[in-house]
Amino acid sequence: MVRSYYMSAKTGKDDDVYVVNLRSDTFTVPTPAMREAMVTAPLGDDVYGEDPTVNKLQEECAELLGQEAALLVPTGTMGNICAILTHCTRRFEEVLLGDQSHIYLYEVGGISTLAGVQPRPVKNNLDGTLDLDDLQSKIRSRGDPHFPWTRVVCLENSQNKCGGSVLSLNFIKQVWKIADANNLVMHLDGARVMNAAAALQVPPSHITQHFDSISMCFSKGLSCPVGSILAGSKDFITRALWARKALGGGMRQAGVIAAPMRIALKEIVPQLKDDHARAKKIAQAVADLGNGSVLSADMNAIQTNIIMLQTTRSDITAAQVCQRLMQIPDAEVAALGEKIALETVPFSETTLRFVTYHGITDQDVDKAIKKLQYVLKEMATT
Repeated sequence: MVRSYYMSAKTGKDDDVYVVNLRSDTFTVPTPAMREAMVTAPLGDDVYGEDPTVNKLQEECAELLGQEAALLVPTGTMGNICAILTHCTRRFEEVLLGDQSHIYLYEVGGISTLAGVQPRPVKNNLDGTLDLDDLQSKIRSRGDPHFPWTRVVCLENSQNKCGGSVLSLNFIKQVWKIADANNLVMHLDGARVMNAAAALQVPPSHITQHFDSISMCFSKGLSCPVGSILAGSKDFITRALWARKALGGGMRQAGVIAAPMRIALKEIVPQLKDDHARAKKIAQAVADLGNGSVLSADMNAIQTNIIMLQTTRSDITAAQVCQRLMQIPDAEVAALGEKIALETVPFSETTLRFVTYHGITDQDVDKAIKKLQYVLKEMATT
């Protein structure tokens, strides 16, 4: 008999299934300290600039990112769109960004629809970097009325679609030199910039120093229920207030959102390196299965909390592996001595994504490895 975790959850049976959810670090939940802070936070009307908890968060984030000011926004997507709206104040402008970037792939064309700005993709390398010659060649000036002119260069760090890869400080500086020489501004989609900083073992301000604006998400690996920060110069943030308001991001007693974000900076950020170590442990367990496994792991590519595993057989898709990891056959229960369901995401036909985060324990990792190794050995013999 084969049990499906989703089916058993729906019917209320098999409550003894041990579920490990590695689909995304958006599945984090607030810690007890965060919940307490949400209840006790001093509040005011943030649209009037009078919420003391929001104001304190913005000050702390500006300092953390080495910027003059910061602005609370509900989501990272809104932060990115606010940044482009603020930088691109005229018609006929475009943004250069990676073809695997979150802004280009996963924000429903918001910078086109809402900012009226054309995104022009530059090919991402496997490590998340951009080809600098290609970047340089795609910069367009105002000289030819056939073309929009380039205004912004966007980078993402860490790079989600490229397996959580981290852009080096040297690469960022190289891009900045190109942007500066061409009078362009730089925006960082830093949804997971704290993961990047942990991986590089540097303060986040070392990463953000060459950017004119930065968005940073708190509702992924930082365990907050909602909230992102947009940071930049005082003038930039003053103008971004208009963009936030136009997008519906003006909130009132927003201290209930800002309070857990402040806790995250103290409580969660120091633990990000543990998420990275757990990700490496899972990837290593797959790599240890050797060439006969139906999945392969590039250990050099595991830099943060994201693991990308590649299928090695043309007759087995990533979706099929994901489905099997959710199934609990009787033979497996007999062999493992327990019921384990492992949730992951097929990122493409040949790629599975696993993400570790606060709330995923060492025990969860051990269970995930136990399930993975059993399933992959089984599938290798079929």
